[in-house]
Amino acid sequence: MELAKITMRGQITIPAQIRRRLGVRDGDKVIFLEENGRVIIENAAMIALKHAQDAFSGEAERAGLNSEDDVVAMIKEMRHEGGDGANAGNA
Repeated sequence: MELAKITMRGQITIPAQIRRRLGVRDGDKVIFLEENGRVIIENAAMIALKHAQDAFSGEAERAGLNSEDDVVAMIKEMRHEGGDGANAGNA
């Protein structure tokens, strides 16, 4: 268990052990979530990443990308369709 004191300005210092567990460093942002009457502190970047992953969940399958080979083939097709912009150095 870690203890932190609140300053007159409402600030706290997050103990080093907790910062390490959250994976946060100087300048990073944290988010406070309320869940079942408790306040939880999380690494804001990790929450944003999780939301992005959830938003894109299943998109590869919907696009017919089931393997790395499918992705490579799609990229090659896009480069081919892009004309000389993507392949300017390959002429």
